[in-house]
Amino acid sequence: MRFLSKLLLAFSVFTTSSAWSAPAVGKREADSYFIQRSQNPQVRARKQRARLSNAHYLAIHFGGFIRDDAYVWGPGDEENVGEMAMSISYQFGEWVNSTDLLMRVDFTRFDLEGGESTKMSIMPLVTFPDAKSGFPLYFGAGIGGGVFFKQIDGESTLSFDYQMLVGARFFDVFGEVGLSVETGLKNHIHLLSDGQFNSTFVQAGTVFVF
Repeated sequence: MRFLSKLLLAFSVFTTSSAWSAPAVGKREADSYFIQRSQNPQVRARKQRARLSNAHYLAIHFGGFIRDDAYVWGPGDEENVGEMAMSISYQFGEWVNSTDLLMRVDFTRFDLEGGESTKMSIMPLVTFPDAKSGFPLYFGAGIGGGVFFKQIDGESTLSFDYQMLVGARFFDVFGEVGLSVETGLKNHIHLLSDGQFNSTFVQAGTVFVF
């Protein structure tokens, strides 16, 4: 009888200690695990790259000019004639999994001694590394053409445009909306007259992935 009592006591202690040491399972513990996993920066980066591999992005920037020079545009040479600039860039493809191919539309306003000018330019833009690499910095260049909606008398309404830039982009900062900033050279040459515009620009905006 004494032996049976000791055996029952030992079994009770064993089952109690096993219950306390057993790992926690259940929906609550599973939810907690996946929440912690989703907050891991490496996991977030992998999920972001996977989403970008089958998506495109649209960037909208607003900005101005740090320094600019206008040559033979109007009565003579001028400085700081660039006022406002807006860019819309759409990533429509990539090349050899290393660079992004974008189409960029720029709207720019100028304040010259001879009057105000406004221009729209369209150009293909190549940037690298590609967005799905996850690297925030990128470099780019593009060439295209411009049309002046408003131009001072005696000057060309068509231009040859080219840009070189460096930027930083951060996707999904606020939900699916990201942030981007760019700086670089934004220049054009008048096709039907002698005018020319050289500038260093800076602009910031948002990035949408879809």
